[in-house]
Amino acid sequence: MKWRTIDTKKGTRCRVLEGGSGAPLVYFHGAGGLLKDNPFLDALAQRHSVFAPEWPGYGDSTGDELLEDMLDFALHGWDLVDALGLSRPHLVGHSMGGMIAAEMACLAPRDLGKLALAAPAGLWMDEHPIPDIFAMLPFQIADVLFADPQQGQALLTGGADLSEIEALKDFYIATQRRLSMAGKILFPIPNRRLSKRLYRLKAETLLVWGAQDRLIIPAYATQWQSLIPTARVEMIDGAGHMLPYEQPAAFVAAVQKFLA
Repeated sequence: MKWRTIDTKKGTRCRVLEGGSGAPLVYFHGAGGLLKDNPFLDALAQRHSVFAPEWPGYGDSTGDELLEDMLDFALHGWDLVDALGLSRPHLVGHSMGGMIAAEMACLAPRDLGKLALAAPAGLWMDEHPIPDIFAMLPFQIADVLFADPQQGQALLTGGADLSEIEALKDFYIATQRRLSMAGKILFPIPNRRLSKRLYRLKAETLLVWGAQDRLIIPAYATQWQSLIPTARVEMIDGAGHMLPYEQPAAFVAAVQKFLA
């Protein structure tokens, strides 16, 4: 897969990782951004034309000052689809990206193919409050994101040793830049009244969840399904919140079966 940069009509400039052939699939990453290696995207590209844009404020993408609220993010998603020249792509989103993909599907229910959401943010249950990642130190984040925190820390840091002050500083700065952008729609709680709009969602929908998710626990899958009665749920063992990275083969198998 290769990177290219596209401009939207709104004035954002976004880097997009793309490759493969077949029906178009747009993948929206979560608050942590795309990692150094994204094997699940390579696998999805074996059957689809995959486009994975970085949100403004992530990587080399710019224009984050133009996105202020949930509507801005959702419209930006459709602006990206338009700039890529795609028609009715499948949308796949993880965590924050799943929240935005669902909003996009509610805004323009006839403009997408199928919708696959991996542990999406966007709902809130008082009996199951979502941990505040914005209050965590960098070395604490992996504990809530991964079933195996040690493996997860290596994935998040690209193998960097956070006991070294320079590596810790670089990781902290990059993390804070991403979270400052994500905080516009996730802080203090990821509730932007999406639940009131899900009735508009028409796309066939898959909910994929890590059985060991400690950030947005599997009880939220049930809540999503209650609001999207036609949605199907796929639980993946051995995976926490970062299931596309922790169990890429199982994640890809579930998505490809759904899209077939």
